[in-house]
Amino acid sequence: MKRKICVVVTARPSYSRIKTALTAIQNHPELELQLVIAGSALLDRYGNAVDFIENDGFPIAAKVFMVLEGENPTTMAKTTGLGVMELTNVFYNLKPDAVVTIADRFETIATSIAASYQNIPLIHIQGGEVTGSIDEKVRHANTKLADLHLVCTEDARERVIKLGEEPEKVINTGCPSIDLAKEITDYPYLDFDPLEKYGGVGADLEWEKGYMVVMQHPVTTENKESKKHILETLRAVKELDYPAFWFWPNVDAGSDGTSNGIRTFRELEQPKNIHFFKNMDPLDFLKLLNSSKALIGNSSAGLRECAYLGLPVVNIGNRQHRRSRAQNVTDVAYDQQAIVEATKAAIATEKFESSTLYGNGNAGEKIAEILATVELTYRKTITY
Repeated sequence: MKRKICVVVTARPSYSRIKTALTAIQNHPELELQLVIAGSALLDRYGNAVDFIENDGFPIAAKVFMVLEGENPTTMAKTTGLGVMELTNVFYNLKPDAVVTIADRFETIATSIAASYQNIPLIHIQGGEVTGSIDEKVRHANTKLADLHLVCTEDARERVIKLGEEPEKVINTGCPSIDLAKEITDYPYLDFDPLEKYGGVGADLEWEKGYMVVMQHPVTTENKESKKHILETLRAVKELDYPAFWFWPNVDAGSDGTSNGIRTFRELEQPKNIHFFKNMDPLDFLKLLNSSKALIGNSSAGLRECAYLGLPVVNIGNRQHRRSRAQNVTDVAYDQQAIVEATKAAIATEKFESSTLYGNGNAGEKIAEILATVELTYRKTITY
């Protein structure tokens, strides 16, 4: 009998973090994929990732609407609580042999609680990393609730073991997003027109001779500063007067300030070098990155996929604090002139040598094979 593996995707970035593993699970003769889409992955204002998921041919077993409006710490907590209630019913009905939760977004702990409290084996992907903010607390809490840990780096594996987990249940598979990055390295140039294919709003850019990508999310522990932070980056990008494709922020505490800052700046300043998108197919997004001059902002893609692609990255602020990084990353503060100078240097820099810090491009297949063969348990052996 096939093992039923329930994977919960709660947000736009989580899909690219798990897509190749979903494919491998779906194609594995001993596994049955139960895909649950929840949270902001269902909302149009955050890119409606569910459309891309369905277009990629993944059948969806359940949809969970759980996001409360407000984008502040209180609504984060309430969204998580609602997620526990709704996902508990989903797991009760689907009766999976194991549940997979992904990374560190605030609402992912709802998946972990709903599964572990019902004695369903819980697999956590991308544990053991450090970044600060609420993400790190959630990530380590997921680790302690999980029964099997599929991490992305050796540093992360060592940290999970130090947290008291059994070494044989902590496996470095690499990150599935690197599988996608490896896949698109065969495209030395962008094979689609971003404006024509994805629309968006803003300037009609002449991007063919060079452009940068910007993706900056609020920091949950600095949510009251999010508008101030995004304005520093907006002013810097406008001053650079270089074509920029800018992506909308995640749904986190502070995203209302980030979004308001973008809308206000767009209306008052009318920048001629910035075009804004909500979302993009994961492969197209990586093609866009691979053909760009640099990534600016604070997305983990700058430390993960861009390390493999060798793309120069200007990482702004504290969102990725202490996360493992390769030589492609330059860290700067929320300061207009610091961002300008670092971005000028990044644009002028040739690509770096590819780094396999987060994997070498076969994580999805590894994950599926592990899920098909490992002993699934929900009891901890105390090692500390």
